[in-house]
Amino acid sequence: MIGDIEKIISYSHRLRLLYVEDDLDARNSTMAIFSEFFDEIVPASDGLEGLELFEKSDIDLVITDINMPRMNGLQMVKKIRELNRDIPVLVLSAHNESEYFMSSIKLGVDGYLLKPIDFDQFLGVLNNIVEKLYLKEEAAKNLNLLRQYQEVTDAGNIVSKTDPRGVITYVNDAFCEISEYTKEELIGKPHNIVRHPDNPPELFRDMWKTIKERKEIWHGVLKNRKKSGNFYYVNTTIKPILDQNGEIIEYIALRSDITDIMNPRKQLHDLIDSCMETIMVLVKIEGFEDIEKFYGQKLTQTIEEKFAHKLFEYIPKECEFERVYVLGNGEYAFAKDKKICAYKADFIIEQLKKFQKRVNETGISLDEIDYAVSVLVSFSYGRNALENAKYGLKELMEKKLDFIVANDLVQKEHDKAQKNLQILKKIKRAIESNDIICYFQPIVDNSTKEIHKYESLARLVDENGDILSPYFFLETAKKSKYYPMITSMILKSAFEALERTDRKISINLSALDIEKSSSRDEICRLLELHKDKASRVVFELLEDEEVKDFEQIKSFIKDVKGMGVEIAIDDFGAGYSNFQRLLDYQPDILKIDGSLIKNIETSTFSRSVVKTVVSFAKEQNIMTVAEFVENEKIFSIIKDFGIDYSQGYLFGKPEPL
Repeated sequence: MIGDIEKIISYSHRLRLLYVEDDLDARNSTMAIFSEFFDEIVPASDGLEGLELFEKSDIDLVITDINMPRMNGLQMVKKIRELNRDIPVLVLSAHNESEYFMSSIKLGVDGYLLKPIDFDQFLGVLNNIVEKLYLKEEAAKNLNLLRQYQEVTDAGNIVSKTDPRGVITYVNDAFCEISEYTKEELIGKPHNIVRHPDNPPELFRDMWKTIKERKEIWHGVLKNRKKSGNFYYVNTTIKPILDQNGEIIEYIALRSDITDIMNPRKQLHDLIDSCMETIMVLVKIEGFEDIEKFYGQKLTQTIEEKFAHKLFEYIPKECEFERVYVLGNGEYAFAKDKKICAYKADFIIEQLKKFQKRVNETGISLDEIDYAVSVLVSFSYGRNALENAKYGLKELMEKKLDFIVANDLVQKEHDKAQKNLQILKKIKRAIESNDIICYFQPIVDNSTKEIHKYESLARLVDENGDILSPYFFLETAKKSKYYPMITSMILKSAFEALERTDRKISINLSALDIEKSSSRDEICRLLELHKDKASRVVFELLEDEEVKDFEQIKSFIKDVKGMGVEIAIDDFGAGYSNFQRLLDYQPDILKIDGSLIKNIETSTFSRSVVKTVVSFAKEQNIMTVAEFVENEKIFSIIKDFGIDYSQGYLFGKPEPL
C-alpha cells in the first residue's frame, strides 16, 4: 500500500478518528484537512474529554495535541494505552522540545506531526498507520480462517502430529476412535504403534525419503492395525512442517478411512500408485461369459472365488507375489514393485508360461465336479504396466492368442490415437473445402470389352493436393461424426455424374449408411430428383458382418428396386459371404471378391470358389462382375468361367469422370 495515495485514502475513510485539540481555530482548520481522509471524526477539546470519548466510542486512530488544559495529550495517551495498547496514536504539536519526543516515544506513539500540518508529511505518516492497521486486519482474518480450517480438518480427517523422530505429539478424537487407543496411550509413542505388518517395507522407505530427505508431501494408502488387532485402510497425506531455515520441526498427517471402499481393484491401484515401476500379470478365464451362461451367476461366482485360491497356489514362488487380486468378470491380477524383484523378465515369462500350462491342465474341482478352465495371460512391467496389460488382454482376445508380453501397448494405442486425430483433421478440412470427391473406374462387358458402367469411388484431396483412397480415412471416419457428411457428399457427386455420361453409375453403400435414417432420406431425395435416370443407378452393398438390422436392409432394397435401381453385392466369395442372406437380398449383380480373382492364375482354391459362385449366380439369373482384373491372362480365365463383367487396371484406373 506504500505510495499508493488512492489506496491510503480509500482505507482511511473506513477509520473513525479521535482528534483532540484545545485551540478551536486550529481544530476547525485541521478538521477540514482531516475530513478529506476520514468519514467519521470525533473531536475533543482536551485530554480529559478525549479520554471520555475514547471509552464511549469505537475509535480506530487517535491524533492529539500535547499542551491542553485539565489533561495534556501525553497524559491522555498514557491512559488510552492502558485501555488499548495497540491503538495507533499520532502526536500533533507546535512545540519541538526534545522532552516531548522522548515522552511520546516511551508511550509508543506511531508518529509525530508538527503544526501547521504539512500535507506530504501527514500523508507519509498516515500511510504507515494505514499499513499497520491493514496488516493487523489481515492477520486477524487469517487467524480466524486458520481456526476454522483447523476445526474442519479435525472434523473431517484422522489427524496426528509427530516430532522429527516420528514420536506422536498430537492426535485428534477421530484418530483415537478408529485406532481404539486413548490419547494418553498414543502421545509419546512412535507412530508404528498402529502400523500393520502387511505394509511392504519399501512403502515406508519411500515415505521417509519423500518427507524427510526431499521434504515433500507424501500420499499413499496404509494398512493400519487397531488396538484389538483388527485392521483398517487409510488414505494418507503427510506433510513436513519447516521452520524459516527449512529445517523440519514436525510432521502432520491427514487420513481418511477407506476400509469400506477398499475393494481388490482399489487395492491394486493403490499398490501401483506407490511404485515407480510395477510388475503386472493379468489373468483372464477364457470364455468367461459362456461359463457364466452355462453354470449360472451364483455357481460361476463360487468357481471364480475358488479359482483365485488355485491361481495363488499355482503361481511360482520365484515370482514372489504376495496376493492375487480378484477383479471380477473372470479377471485376476498379480502385482509387485519392480525394484524389489530379484529376477529378470525372461525368467518371469518362463515361469508364467509354466503356470499357465499347469492351470489349463488342472482346471478346478467343485462339489466333486471337474470344471475345465483355460486362461489368457498378459504380462507387463515398468511404467503403465496395468494399462499395458489390459491392452494385452484385449489383443489376446482379438487375435485368438493366449500369452503376451504387453509392454509399450499403451504407447502404441496413443500413437494410433494421434494418427486417427490427424486423419480426422484431414477429413474435417476436406469436408469444409469440399475436397471429398468421386473417382470413377470403368466396368466392361466381357463379351464386347465396351464400358458398361462406372463404379464411383470416394477420394479425399488433402492439404497438399494428394489424392487419398478410402483405405487411408474411411474406417476412421466411420467412428466419427463426419461419416454421414462424407456419405452425403459422395452420393451427391455420384448422382451428378449421371448427367455427364449415359452409362450406369455404381455407388457403394455400407450397412451403416442404410441403417442411418438421414442417409436413407438423402438417397430417396436424390432418386426422386433424378428419377428419370434411376434405372442407371446401381447400389453396391458390402456383404459383411456389420449388419445389425437385416429387415431394414431388405426393406431398403425393396424400396429402391421399386424405383428402378439395381442392387449389387460387393466382395462376394470371401470373408462373411452367406448364400442364404444372398437369397434374402435378391441382388441383380454379384461382384466377386478381388482376393479370389487376383490369385486365380495360381490358386486352385480360388478357381473352385469362383466357379461355385458363378454357377450359383447363373442358376439365380444374377449377373457377375470380377474385380482386380489386372492382365489378359486373368481376363481370359474369368471370361472362360462365364463371368459377365470385368473391373480392374487392365481396363482402367479410377479417375475423374
